[in-house]
Amino acid sequence: MGFIIRKGVEKDMESVLDLITELAVFEKEPDAVEITVEDLKRDGFSENPKFQIFVAEQENKIIGIALFYERYSTWKGRTIHLEDLIVTQSKQKIGAGKALYTAVLKYAYDNNFNRVAWEVIDWNTNAVEFYKSTGATYLNDWSVVQMNKENLSKFIQNS
Repeated sequence: MGFIIRKGVEKDMESVLDLITELAVFEKEPDAVEITVEDLKRDGFSENPKFQIFVAEQENKIIGIALFYERYSTWKGRTIHLEDLIVTQSKQKIGAGKALYTAVLKYAYDNNFNRVAWEVIDWNTNAVEFYKSTGATYLNDWSVVQMNKENLSKFIQNS
């Protein structure tokens, strides 16, 4: 039942998209995923990649991912945003999620980032409790705000 954690490569992106889709179903948003394998390849492996990714691999199969990117905090400076940490449901509870999480935090530590931030859906109590157990701060008073492409277009056209 062993697995390895490694940097993701371009050929992993089909499996990565499958895991992203699995997460969308888990989060009750099965039709929300709009990106393609080609988008992931272009955005993750171009001259200026938009994200980095660690994968958990077991028996030559991707069973989990941690996708993250650098951003900048006006309060803290260099920051990493952990966009998604996903382990396929059938492979949860074997330590792959914690290993992926640790890989991202170690990357942040080794590269002198000042913070790692992410969102967690409030009803995923297993994840919330896990993050708290590692020393992460759960910010109850903050809400995530988003503007989708359609509403962005409407706003700009009406401004």
